[in-house]
Amino acid sequence: MDAKQINITLGTAGHIDHGKTALVKLLTGCDTDRLKIEKQRGMTIELGFAPCTIGDREVGIVDVPGHENFIKTMVAGATGIDAVIFVIAADDGIMPQTREHLDILTLLGIEKGVVALTKSDLVNKERLCEITGQIKEFLVGTFLENAAILPVSNITGEGLNAFLDALEKMVGETKAKKTDGVFRLPVERAFSLKGYGTVISGIPVSGSIKIDDEVVLLPQKTRGRIRAMQVYKRDSNIAVCGQCAALNIPQWDHKAIERGDVVTEEGYFEPKQLYLCELRMLASGKHPLKHCAQIKFHTGTSEVSGNIFLLEGSSISAGQKASVQIKLNAPVVAGPCDRFIVRSLSPVQTVGGGIIIETIDEKLKRNNPLILEDIKNRAKAILCPKDFVEYCIRKAPNFAIGKTGLSCRTKLPQRRLDDILKELINKSSVLNPAGALYIHSESLCELEEKLLDIVKEFHETRPESPGISRTELYEKSHLLKDVFDTAVRLLISEGKLAERKRRLALRGYREVFNEDDEKLFKIIESLFIEKLFSPPKPEEISEYTGTELNKVRKILKILTEQQNIVEVEKDLYFHRQAIDKAKGILISFIKKEGKLESVKFKYLLETSRKFAIPLLDYFDRIGLTRAVGHTRYLKSSQIADD
Repeated sequence: MDAKQINITLGTAGHIDHGKTALVKLLTGCDTDRLKIEKQRGMTIELGFAPCTIGDREVGIVDVPGHENFIKTMVAGATGIDAVIFVIAADDGIMPQTREHLDILTLLGIEKGVVALTKSDLVNKERLCEITGQIKEFLVGTFLENAAILPVSNITGEGLNAFLDALEKMVGETKAKKTDGVFRLPVERAFSLKGYGTVISGIPVSGSIKIDDEVVLLPQKTRGRIRAMQVYKRDSNIAVCGQCAALNIPQWDHKAIERGDVVTEEGYFEPKQLYLCELRMLASGKHPLKHCAQIKFHTGTSEVSGNIFLLEGSSISAGQKASVQIKLNAPVVAGPCDRFIVRSLSPVQTVGGGIIIETIDEKLKRNNPLILEDIKNRAKAILCPKDFVEYCIRKAPNFAIGKTGLSCRTKLPQRRLDDILKELINKSSVLNPAGALYIHSESLCELEEKLLDIVKEFHETRPESPGISRTELYEKSHLLKDVFDTAVRLLISEGKLAERKRRLALRGYREVFNEDDEKLFKIIESLFIEKLFSPPKPEEISEYTGTELNKVRKILKILTEQQNIVEVEKDLYFHRQAIDKAKGILISFIKKEGKLESVKFKYLLETSRKFAIPLLDYFDRIGLTRAVGHTRYLKSSQIADD
């Protein structure tokens, strides 16, 4: 019976010439040293991949180089593994790359592994006991502290059965990656295969992909379609994260693809140069890392130089953790929770690593308590998809965010995002009152307070007005229209805002006038009532009342807000009684005659053309009538409503 494929990948690690490649060949039957120069020099230079049957399951194995000159290749391979086969030769014991590889694995978050004590056939029992004790002491306080240490000979096969049993136990305890994310494969290598074209190999870090699916290559931003694929060196219709995969994408030129490029679904990732990260320095480090220090940054299969900017303090020392900004000299593709490694340039060595929080568009200010607190909350949120979705909604610009933007920022496919949003809505953390936008309940409270403050300020500066217009409130709020409408609707339903005279006011608010103004209001309003269809101009009112023109205009504005008068065109006002009376006359006449010639309206109102025509134009604007040349008809909706 064929072994069941599972999406778990093991990786080797350890010093050069400690038998990593020979052990992989013993386990799999595959020689992962594929290059001629590797065979000539007897050392691994590039990553090697092989399928491995352990018990009734098949997993992948990545063989990494052990030489210090190829640490960047080792990091590229270790990024995609779930557990490690940590190789130490019984004759050499613990060597420099033994230590550095363990540091790198720790920084990459690897939590499971077994120790292969290779070349056991070259030493006696006393040496085996001695080196086993040294290794146990070396591993104290690390993720391998309780790992099995198993002597095995790549030559005689002695100890292989016990080693396989330990591997089977470790694989059984290792959780396979979830496959419901956005597909992303950091490129390990690209090559051309006769009859197929370009093939890209690597270990997907998230999601799954099928034949005929469309993908994009970053940072080149070139699209392609998968024509064929292999998983564990066998043809397959699907590849999922955690499997060694090779994708055939003939549209691409393999010569234009490098290790560190990324194959992914379009619309989620962009190549970026500025990253917000949580950095942990190795406890064994001898030199602090200074603000603005030049570094080598490794994430996925990429290696890029750049600078590290501390958000507080002038340096970070061995064993310390800090939030940092890393500005790279070339763009890379990475997402929240991706692991990274930092190496110093002089001396060249691993100094720390950690978790990417997010890409950022511009550098954040240093030593700002509010920014530091937000970064702390963000770093915690990214560890749980639901928490990160809630965080992104809470911190959305303009208080709200759409599903597409949310999916892009959280790097979650919409099908998975939908489930999280339903859960957040059910517990009332998130609201979706506008349909297309999501608002956090705390944000809604903030924007409601913001709107109420604007209305309150309006009342204080314009006490004589019945309230602020929707248009003015919207413009002052600087909110998205859907968000604004939602907040106002909720404020009215909650009784915090009232709408009257087509204006918005705080609950229970009534206009306040001083005694002199109130008298003037009454005088001016009486002028419009006396001359219903031949109303005075502002200049005429100013002359009649002996009031400054600016003061008159202010009062006319207030009377308009009160809906006592209506401005039908600039500086031409009619009292509400005139508007209602003219409307009644107009409707009655057209219902009887079927239409109205414009010139006749002045006779119906017993006024002049200069007042009658603007009134007809006003009724056209508000949708009461429609004009055909110089003839007016009632709109069909008005006939039906009557």
